[in-house]
Amino acid sequence: MLYADGQEAKAGDLIEIDTRYRGTVVACMDTADHLQGHESWNYLGHGIMVDTDFCGLVHYDQACADAEGLRLIARLPVS
Repeated sequence: MLYADGQEAKAGDLIEIDTRYRGTVVACMDTADHLQGHESWNYLGHGIMVDTDFCGLVHYDQACADAEGLRLIARLPVS
């Protein structure tokens, strides 16, 4: 799953949605990457699950992400 600029989505990313909303990626099903407690979303098989500031949890596949113009704002530091 890629953002508009070509960067790969990762769990923990803070993103911009449609230039006016924000959200945190809690799971990336394409890579089985997830924040603790969000492992159960892997059954979706593809895309990302985002905890948004406008609607709670939203599943985005690549086509929806492209349409909404998802953009990376900040990434958790690698530990």
